[in-house]
Amino acid sequence: MKRWVLVPIVLIGAVSLALSIGLPRSRGAEVGDFAPPRILAFDTMYGVEGPLLGEANSIRGVAGDELPWAIAHFIKGSLDKNGRLKVLVRGLVFADDPSVPPELVGKNDESRFRGVVSCLTEDGQGSIVTANVATGGSPATTLGDSVIDETLDLPNPCIAPIVFVIAGSEDKWFAVTGFESESSTERRR
Repeated sequence: MKRWVLVPIVLIGAVSLALSIGLPRSRGAEVGDFAPPRILAFDTMYGVEGPLLGEANSIRGVAGDELPWAIAHFIKGSLDKNGRLKVLVRGLVFADDPSVPPELVGKNDESRFRGVVSCLTEDGQGSIVTANVATGGSPATTLGDSVIDETLDLPNPCIAPIVFVIAGSEDKWFAVTGFESESSTERRR
């Protein structure tokens, strides 16, 4: 093989090895100053609707809002081992549903969104319990855009975490980690 062919192969191999062992995530980081491992990363959430509305079918003690919500654009985020929760919310608004007053469809009436991490954990007596930890409120626009970025004091252990986006004014969720395939939506119609 010619040398000019080997150089790109060696370079690609070196970059791949460096990425596999984990490089610092920010410029200027010191050697050994690595970002904490992620517990959870998500690129999709599920807006509250149908049987999840209200308290009847709450998830881990968090009730759904009384009105359905939709994700017009996207919600993505991550949770790391140190409890840092980052959620980028774009277009979390009232759904186009007969139960929603027409003037609210496609809008958000909350000035703040909060994040909630729900973990299963041990209670000290050997039982498994639910522990929900909430962020403070992050500003939200009427178009349903917000950035939640806060470090939480997670329970230890934190097993099977679920992330919610909830109202700033009450403990009711608008979106939760999960998804619904488009084919499922079409079958219900």
